[in-house]
Amino acid sequence: VQLQASGGGLVQTGGSLRLSCALSGSTFGVDVTGWWRQAPGKEREFVVAINWSGTATLYQDSVKGRFTISKGNARTTVYLQMSGLKPEDTSVYYCAAGKYSGGRAWSALSAYGYWGHGTQVTVSS
Repeated sequence: VQLQASGGGLVQTGGSLRLSCALSGSTFGVDVTGWWRQAPGKEREFVVAINWSGTATLYQDSVKGRFTISKGNARTTVYLQMSGLKPEDTSVYYCAAGKYSGGRAWSALSAYGYWGHGTQVTVSS
């Protein structure tokens, strides 16, 4: 599975951005796609995830009500609509996918076996 993230940029506090993640290759078996982020000097942290059918989601508490994850009609594109952005949201954002994740928690790195290159999101104060 290959993942291509796009849509990052520079935005002011309170602004909005939409990230996209395009999945390609052997997507059979992918049952979760998530967004993670990593700020300089910090560990990579879970942001949000969605199942293959788009019927279930999981959000990190700090982004609830501000971020929305969704899937395109073909289910191979995942969007992250971010609004009410704060300087602490500044990070490199990565999309990731997991196959046959089973009982692994979507907020755990172990649920994801495929990662895309990150896209930088910078929120200025």
